[in-house]
Amino acid sequence: MSGRIDVHAHSMGPAYRTAIQAIGGVIRTPDWSPELALTHMDRHGTRAGILSLSTPGAHLGDDAKARDLAKRVNDEAAGYIKQWPDRFGAFGTLPLPDVEGSCREVAHALDDLKLEGIGLLSSYEGKYLGHPSFDPVFAELDKRKAVVLVHPNNPAGVHELRKGFSDGIGNFLAEFLFDTTRAALNLLFTDALHRYPNIRWILCHSGGTTPFIAWRISDIACRQMTNAPWDTQYPSAYMTRHGAGLTQETVLKDFGKFYYETALSAGRQPLATTREIAPPDHILYGSDWPYCPDDMTEDMIAATKNSGFFDAKQLAAIDYGNAGKLFPRFA
Repeated sequence: MSGRIDVHAHSMGPAYRTAIQAIGGVIRTPDWSPELALTHMDRHGTRAGILSLSTPGAHLGDDAKARDLAKRVNDEAAGYIKQWPDRFGAFGTLPLPDVEGSCREVAHALDDLKLEGIGLLSSYEGKYLGHPSFDPVFAELDKRKAVVLVHPNNPAGVHELRKGFSDGIGNFLAEFLFDTTRAALNLLFTDALHRYPNIRWILCHSGGTTPFIAWRISDIACRQMTNAPWDTQYPSAYMTRHGAGLTQETVLKDFGKFYYETALSAGRQPLATTREIAPPDHILYGSDWPYCPDDMTEDMIAATKNSGFFDAKQLAAIDYGNAGKLFPRFA
């Protein structure tokens, strides 16, 4: 069955919109409804969208409220799926950094509601995915062979950092990408990819800068087997396991275990590096709608098609074939 499967499709349902508006500030609340989403999907040849939350996620400062909000967001998503089963799926939302509440919500989202996977942010309160405190959640995800979408978060101190920026350079232009990159590196070097082999990880925006720096990381990793300079919080489990047998090819192959989606990373420049690090069946279509408007969706679709890197069969795999293997309900 043809038609795009959008793995990076955000929602802004009533529960989440109300919670975001209640805390004030400058967090965007774009217009969204399932009907608007369907209109966007029909306009761009998208058969199904896997819904997820953007930053800041469900935890807005209080564990109890975060647990309640995550459950309500997931229940709303299940309602959309029930009404439009052929058009919507969803990544469940967790109340991280509340680990206990998140373990419970994994069960609710995946066992009770049968959602397609779980959406995580790249970091929580300065701790990146792969940090030992998140291991109980990862164990629950691994047990269920979950598909996990990793969406960037605003890194700690970003508002102070922005004081040195020129006007118009928002954190979404660079820091978002770096936060995803840091999460990917942390998942690799804490050996989470090996310790939780059943989790399928999708990195938003083609992994930030991950494909571009993969060779750099692989070369440095092989030359510095201990006291890795990028990791001062805890020893590198990845290097400890591999020891002197670690090779560049091993590191690059492990980067290829991630899935990379194309939202805002669809031109020749990012695709040139993404296709070098990702196996052909690990590149997926994403729109980032409604945070990216319709005309940007058109740009991204055209940029992938016109990149010259993919034949018709490969483009079909990016559009829907590869995602269909991750989400059999839409295959």
